[in-house]
Amino acid sequence: MRRIKSRDTSIELALRRALWRMGVRYRKNDKRLPGSPDIAITRFRIAVFCDGEFWHGENWEARKPKLQNNRDYWIAKIERNMRRDLEIDRRLVCLGWTVIRFWGGEIRKNLPSCVEAVREAMFQAQLDAFDDAEPFDVT
Repeated sequence: MRRIKSRDTSIELALRRALWRMGVRYRKNDKRLPGSPDIAITRFRIAVFCDGEFWHGENWEARKPKLQNNRDYWIAKIERNMRRDLEIDRRLVCLGWTVIRFWGGEIRKNLPSCVEAVREAMFQAQLDAFDDAEPFDVT
């Protein structure tokens, strides 16, 4: 497990490169935020996580019965990861952040749609900021 990377994974790098080419500036693994999001677009308060399918429990109910080696350990670990992910999402939302989570396979197979999802979140954040702005007197 020492070789398992928690940052700068291939899926994270692919998404970061695509966002950078699009002109999006971000912080990577920002420790000031709960969960140290893989990509934090601070200007729009968007936290992006690039999750591995096994470690974060994608399709967990179908995958869980297939575990054979050290079954009790892996089930407890992955379910703990899933609970932690939900808690981090809740804390970030309470702080006013938008949380986006992508599965690794989703990034590998359809990177443009992932980039588009981030762009839409940025656009929505701009609209929300405009709606929250103080009205001004034009007279």
